[in-house]
Amino acid sequence: MEWQGWFALTLAGAALVLMSLGRFAPHLVMMGVLIVLSATGILDASQALAGFSNSGLITVVAMFVVAAGIHHSGGVDLLVHYLLRSPRTVRGAQARIAFPVALLSGFLNNTPVVATMIPAIHAWSRKIGISPSKLMIPLSYSAILGGTLTLIGTSTNLVVNGQYQHLTGKPGFSIFSITPVGLPVAIVGLLAMLVFLPRLLPDRKDQQKFGSMREFTLEVAVAVNGPLVNKTVGEAGLRELERLYLVEIERDGSVVTAVPSEERLRGGDRLVFAGDTQAISDLLRINGIVPSVHEDEPSLSKDRAERRLVEAALSPQSDVLGLTIRDARFRDRYGAVVLAVARGGERVSGNLGNIRLKTGDVLLLEARPAFVSRQRYNKDFLLINDLETETPRHDRAYVSWGILLLLVGAVAMGWFSMLNGALIGAALMIISGCCSVGQAQKAVDVPVILTIAASFALGAALERTGAASYAAGSILAVSRGHALLTVLMVYFAVSLLTEVVTNNAAAVLVLPIVLSMTSSLGVPAEPFVIAVMMAASASFATPLGYQTNMMVFGPGGYRFTDFMRVGVPMNLLTGVVTVAVIAVVYDLPLA
Repeated sequence: MEWQGWFALTLAGAALVLMSLGRFAPHLVMMGVLIVLSATGILDASQALAGFSNSGLITVVAMFVVAAGIHHSGGVDLLVHYLLRSPRTVRGAQARIAFPVALLSGFLNNTPVVATMIPAIHAWSRKIGISPSKLMIPLSYSAILGGTLTLIGTSTNLVVNGQYQHLTGKPGFSIFSITPVGLPVAIVGLLAMLVFLPRLLPDRKDQQKFGSMREFTLEVAVAVNGPLVNKTVGEAGLRELERLYLVEIERDGSVVTAVPSEERLRGGDRLVFAGDTQAISDLLRINGIVPSVHEDEPSLSKDRAERRLVEAALSPQSDVLGLTIRDARFRDRYGAVVLAVARGGERVSGNLGNIRLKTGDVLLLEARPAFVSRQRYNKDFLLINDLETETPRHDRAYVSWGILLLLVGAVAMGWFSMLNGALIGAALMIISGCCSVGQAQKAVDVPVILTIAASFALGAALERTGAASYAAGSILAVSRGHALLTVLMVYFAVSLLTEVVTNNAAAVLVLPIVLSMTSSLGVPAEPFVIAVMMAASASFATPLGYQTNMMVFGPGGYRFTDFMRVGVPMNLLTGVVTVAVIAVVYDLPLA
């Protein structure tokens, strides 16, 4: 192997170290690698930039838009309304989350699924009297397991498929190619989760992190000709909002006070609530509730025209980690003011300016209107509860599900390629009004796209310089050419990398090595590629290993050790089951 190969291996090692330290955003690290590879001549311009035109990457972009259509049309709210209901036990509550979320994540990117479900699960936990800490990790784990059901379940599957097509020139995998392995693994994982997690997860009661610190009056209206017209207050679910209290109804110039549950709603009724910061988005997502439109007095929308309240968790890539709130200069840096901090499910007391910020801290922010749109691209925060939540287009909910089913059916029947099916689905979401052009643009996670595209460059460098063949030979020397043992080693190598760097980067870096190994062994590459997909998705042991784990970290009030205690056994279980199922499905010899 010449110097280019050693240089590519060294560069890959340096990238892994930098990403694992968490001080540099993954997309910045990988873009830096791309620049070095191009500047040194190891890759020419077309090779370095090939990732940006890869079909797998474009499919990921299109699926972000499809997921946005489901989200903004209130499609997920249909599942929440019909499936959650009122379980009697913790295990029953976890089961009502696990199976619908896993199925949904099989056909949508699991990150927006979890983002949509977090506020709904949080409100539901208060209603049924079960701690959020018993429900948030099951939410994330169910989404992760569901992502292994189909090729479109996670961006990682699509990216691996795109890189496989690029490196081999073969057609790639069909939408259900991963299902024979992913389905048994998901079933075993979900059952194990429901058996053990009710006892292993902490029971940290919801401390109402920010309590009534920002209690204020909220005004909304009943939509004219909407689904709530002629329903009683009780039937509309307005008595079940524990953190909001219906104070009065203004109707035709008169006021109904001390509103009874039997009071029937009329179109145009102006509802006045008293409540706190966390419950507002729950109210605005009710089908038939719209912002108050009275122009003679301050309305909800006018009241928030100059400022908005947002709950947000600090991401591992945040620039303010380790700084005190005073030193972080939030007003200058983000156009926001910190009103309170919660850590581990409890509000952090003491002098606010002296609190030193850590990953996963949940902040209550009073921010300028542009804050949320900026944070779509600046991954310092994981938004949890935006109080300016747009009312879903509920009349488009069934349309969005129809588009998704049409997309999946057309691809499964072979009428369209994965890329064309996703692009058509994304276009239909916008044309049908399930989401706006602006919402579609915001749905595309730019740092993730940059990380994936730049990772292709490093993967190509490893393959072209012979570094991948060298690494493959080293692994085969340890496994002695035993196919099943090699699959096992590949799985746990990718699983370990995924816990410290992004899952997409881990998969893209390992795949060229895996293809070199299968070429040397003279065996089909499919079982090894499936192992890479599964391992890159099955990341349970740390909140840093998978985006959905980080998203539930703050809302669940978890500590790092909570993930280790339940996640390490889940990693081992899914790993063993995956390898065993691959051995059976692909008839790999045991000896």
